Amino acid sequence: MGKVIGIDLGTTNSCVAVLEGGQPVVISNSEGGRTTPSIVGFGKSGDRLVGQLAKRQAVTNGANTIYSIKRFIGRRWDDTQEERSRVPYTCVNGKDDTVDVQIRGKNYTPQEISAMVLQKLKQDAETYLGESVTQAVITVPAYFTDAQRQATKDAGTIAGLEVLRIVNEPTAAALSYGLDKQDQEQKILVFDLGGGTFDVSILQLGDGIFEVNATAGNNHLGGDDFDNCLVRWMVETFQAKEGTDLSKDKMALQRLREAAEKAKIELSSKESTAINLPFITADNKGPKHLEMELSRAQFEKLVGHLIQSTIEPVTQALKDANLKPKDIDKIILVGGSTRTPAVQKAISKYFGGVTPDRSVNPDEAVALGAAIQAGVLGGEVKDLLLLDITPLSLGLETLGGVFTKVIERNTTIPTSRSQMYSTAVDGQTSVEIHVLQGERALVKDNKSLGKFLLKGIPPAPRGVPQIEVAFEIDANGILKVSAQDKGTGREQSIQITNTGGLSETEVERMRQEAELFAEEDIKRKELVELKNQAETLFYNYEATIKANGKFINDELKGQAKTAATTLRSAIANPDIPFEEMKQQIDVFQQVLYSLGSAIYEQSGAAPVSYVAEDESPQVLNSEDSNAVDSFSSTEAIADTPNPQPEPAETDEMNPFAINSTNS
Repeated sequence: MGKVIGIDLGTTNSCVAVLEGGQPVVISNSEGGRTTPSIVGFGKSGDRLVGQLAKRQAVTNGANTIYSIKRFIGRRWDDTQEERSRVPYTCVNGKDDTVDVQIRGKNYTPQEISAMVLQKLKQDAETYLGESVTQAVITVPAYFTDAQRQATKDAGTIAGLEVLRIVNEPTAAALSYGLDKQDQEQKILVFDLGGGTFDVSILQLGDGIFEVNATAGNNHLGGDDFDNCLVRWMVETFQAKEGTDLSKDKMALQRLREAAEKAKIELSSKESTAINLPFITADNKGPKHLEMELSRAQFEKLVGHLIQSTIEPVTQALKDANLKPKDIDKIILVGGSTRTPAVQKAISKYFGGVTPDRSVNPDEAVALGAAIQAGVLGGEVKDLLLLDITPLSLGLETLGGVFTKVIERNTTIPTSRSQMYSTAVDGQTSVEIHVLQGERALVKDNKSLGKFLLKGIPPAPRGVPQIEVAFEIDANGILKVSAQDKGTGREQSIQITNTGGLSETEVERMRQEAELFAEEDIKRKELVELKNQAETLFYNYEATIKANGKFINDELKGQAKTAATTLRSAIANPDIPFEEMKQQIDVFQQVLYSLGSAIYEQSGAAPVSYVAEDESPQVLNSEDSNAVDSFSSTEAIADTPNPQPEPAETDEMNPFAINSTNS
């Protein structure tokens, strides 16, 4: 069995880790960073950039650069109006009233975009490990709905990963904190404020068991919202001063977002920061520049309402766990936004001046915890048991639009529950099972997860048929619901996937497309490396002509110039086939060999034989080898690949009747 990796698929940044020698280790990406921006950019020629490279070109290519896609995954169109208004790329109504992203006429689901980020993390892990990676544990916010969890799992499948487990982010962070503290009895509160979501979980740690007691949160609160407050302030301040509304300019908005993020980060360690954006816009009088000073006090005032809104879920989690603030032994801060001093002050004040534990890296703790859980599933970690919970109650619609709970929130998973229901009218031959998630009393105030029909019920007076509805949640927090007519034995079931969900066929098609694109990426990379090799040859050619032109006759110079022009055209052609590019390089290299021979002949030196790429030339033992640089460096750089290191409970019959669909 190969290595199982742990992935923190974040709103703004993602991280991948693996277990080595019993300890989790963060894997650096190909750019050298320990976290990867969750950003995907599409170039004009169809090339795709992921991570830091995509982030760098976002200002000039905002309409084709996708970020914060996690805020759309598994959610309906009507629920995302505010998020859609904040992004520069085009969102369109997708399948089942979900959100798709449109890039140059092609629609992408949030699962596909997330899969591109996961593919990048997978490739970085494979480079580090020197072997193929096919399995992963992926984290999600604790307050993610069933649909969002299923959509995240689909993204992993599209990326070519078998997702062994979906783990809640605060739970993963607790694993990271408590791996070496399993013998200590502790009550831990994890305060996880990331880029786009906020979760708080309370866990009991002891004897190798990590048991989640309660969780609460807000899927629409995070560092992105802090940035948006700053952007709004900059737009309003600039408009008041210059009379120009920057919110209408997509490129200016992207620059403002980057400046807001930078200012927010700086204010975590400084009392004030300067925001300077030259040439932010222009009017008939000429260019305009944005120059502002922002103090930490101003920033805290701008985002104060957001920070205050994190306290309510903390109170709710403590209430659900039947605990008081003084009962908590450790407070773990997770997520980059917890670096904000005002956030730390607010949580410390709530817990009576207790200083939160800072022993875990807020950017890496979740990925490290995912790697630990991956180690548990892969058999590398023994004597560790994780008991997670479902964050929201699950139930169904009964007569009168009432939401009847079947599984209460904070129930340990995996679990199953069943209840008996009956028909609402005489002669009813089918019932519609409407599954929902939430805490409100009425159906209209909760989130619909899906509907299915149980048909073939024999006509009978209302209240006579007995219909057993069973809810089953697996270890990933994903729900399956079945309904059975006890009289006929007829059964119908559904795995809740419709809200932003994809069919198995769609997931497989997207996986194949992602695989194909990965192959194209490899070919494109090889072509880029070949063109870089050609640029090196150009440099050597120009240096040779400049230093030794007097030894080369005009005819040979003309041949070399013609070959150089042809190769330049090949480099400029984005659609040139790999083999044709290689052939052009070989031709030009032969010309360089001819130049070298001519120089030696005309200078009176003995001719040399050029060394083949797979042979090792002898090196001159000289302190001054510059004299031969122009000749020895004409040898092409070898195009070598990257080196690889060697129990169910049943309640009594429910008094509510299911709504009729066929009376």
